[in-house]
Order: sequence, then C-alpha cells, then structure tokens
Amino acid sequence: MVKRKNWILWLVMGALALSGCTAALIGGAAVGAGSGTYFFINGEMKTDYYHSFDSVWSACEKTVADMRGVDVQPSKEIGNGKISTLIDDEKVQIAVTYKAKNVTTVAIRVGLLGNRLSSQLIHDKVGDNLVKK
Repeated sequence: MVKRKNWILWLVMGALALSGCTAALIGGAAVGAGSGTYFFINGEMKTDYYHSFDSVWSACEKTVADMRGVDVQPSKEIGNGKISTLIDDEKVQIAVTYKAKNVTTVAIRVGLLGNRLSSQLIHDKVGDNLVKK
C-alpha cells in the first residue's frame, strides 16, 4: 500500500514537472538573492529589501542613472513610487513600495511582457547600490 502511494506521488510530480507546474512543487519561480527571494510573476520580478523606503528609492534612482536610462519619469508619493525609463531601448518600470519599517518591496518589469534576466540584472545593481551606502 505504501509502495503504491509513493508510486502515485512520483507519477503526479513527474506529470506536473513535464507540464511546467514545478513552481508549485519546488518554488521554481523563486530565485535566491542576498536580500531575500526574487519572485518572477506575470513578467514582474519582486523582492523585499531590508532598508528604509528612502534609501531604496535613492538606490533605484542611482541604478537608473548608472545604466544610462533615458526619458526618466519618476513619480514618488508617501510610501510608494514608480520610475519609468528606457534602458537600452527597453521600457523599464520600477515600483517601490513601503512594506514595513526598514522593509521595502521593489518590483521591476523590463519590456512589455517582462524579461527575467534583465530584471535580475537591475535588482542586482539596486542591491549593490544599497550596500555601497
């Protein structure tokens, strides 16, 4: 009986893995990072930074400047802000949201549908700019 349950479990896991549903099983949508975990959902990569909103906002602005963003349109309010820009002819949207004291969420979308590798690169640069302070 136990052998049969194990066989069924492996069969279901294999079917899900082949169908692309591994994120539900093993967290396939998450990528490890120094500041926590990156989640790539619906073309947007999000993570929490354990710094104040203002320091994360400054790091995002510095990242856009370092990457030579053009047509930069920042919009900052109390507790949230957005930066829209073009970097290497790709539309980039960075959303910064206050989550808790010294916890700030940053969501990055590159292009219309989202580009995981480019979003990861921008997050890495934001993290580097936070460490440099």
